Amino acid sequence: MNHQTSGPPVGVIGMGTYLPRGRRTNAEVVGPLDITPEWVAERTGVLTRYVAGPEEAASDLASAALCRAAAAADVDMADIDLLVCATSTPDELGPATACRVQAQTGARRAVALDVTAACSGWLFAAKVARDWLRDDPTLRLAAVIGVEAYSKFLNPRDRGTAVLFGDGAAAAILGPVDDGGFGSFRLGSDGTGAHHVLIPAGGSRRPASELTLREAGHTVHMDGRAVRDFIVDVFPRLVEETLKENALELDDLDAVITHQPNPSLLRGIGERMGIPPGRLVITGDEVGNIGAASAPYALATAAGRGVLRAGDRVLVAVFGAGLTWGSTLLSWTGARSCGAVGPSIPPT
Repeated sequence: MNHQTSGPPVGVIGMGTYLPRGRRTNAEVVGPLDITPEWVAERTGVLTRYVAGPEEAASDLASAALCRAAAAADVDMADIDLLVCATSTPDELGPATACRVQAQTGARRAVALDVTAACSGWLFAAKVARDWLRDDPTLRLAAVIGVEAYSKFLNPRDRGTAVLFGDGAAAAILGPVDDGGFGSFRLGSDGTGAHHVLIPAGGSRRPASELTLREAGHTVHMDGRAVRDFIVDVFPRLVEETLKENALELDDLDAVITHQPNPSLLRGIGERMGIPPGRLVITGDEVGNIGAASAPYALATAAGRGVLRAGDRVLVAVFGAGLTWGSTLLSWTGARSCGAVGPSIPPT
């Protein structure tokens, strides 16, 4: 899907990230599994992942990231007009986790809603926010958050998921910019692949019961081979289509930001595609797969480390359960980024 809206350009004017205090190395993760830390590092590229505390929910992580993004953008929380939260691990099935974030942070004017598109969620949410701002000239600021608390939904004896997923949040403040910002979005989905990655129980199809608990139905189930095949196909296609649409070559890109499902896999695909060394931003080795937070965390990290400069061309490509995917070309504004590791902010 590709749809243009009218109105002034909208770009990122500040970013913030948050990782919970708990940290698990490969040596700690492999305890219940018949594998070694070296096996995990070689096959996945993940070295560490962060784990929310028993008292921390997705909204706590998201609120902490949003407060840092607002500080980086130098905006008051009460001036945010729209708050969109992308997550697959909400506080509750209802209400929206965004409403919890609104209450915790004091973003009292904001319209708050969730977007569920799994690991593609932040870019889908950014599209919603960008179009919302451009269509209504009375609105100026939107907060777009990607957050996951996957540790609450993992089976520690499933090596296909336990070694990959972590917890974390990343937020961006979107607002009007003089030039650049978000270009057109390319979004898509294929529901026939929804069974490849899911939490099968706990919803209306399989409500919680003694049976679903015994079957570990409330944990992430993933067909690793099917997911790998999907990524190998969709990632290069997204890059190729976005470059073609914008009449660019790979060398014209200053950075490529992607979802971070498996750093080893991403590096291999990037090399085969010919992405220039150093331009494919990899952060999954440090934090694991943090779902909807993965791409914005990589973007915020690149900005915070000085990798991005004002005017840089950044190709953002995401892919996740659903199946879902998307891409955009983002002209970087030079926005500041602020990140931290625990503890999360107390509720207001």
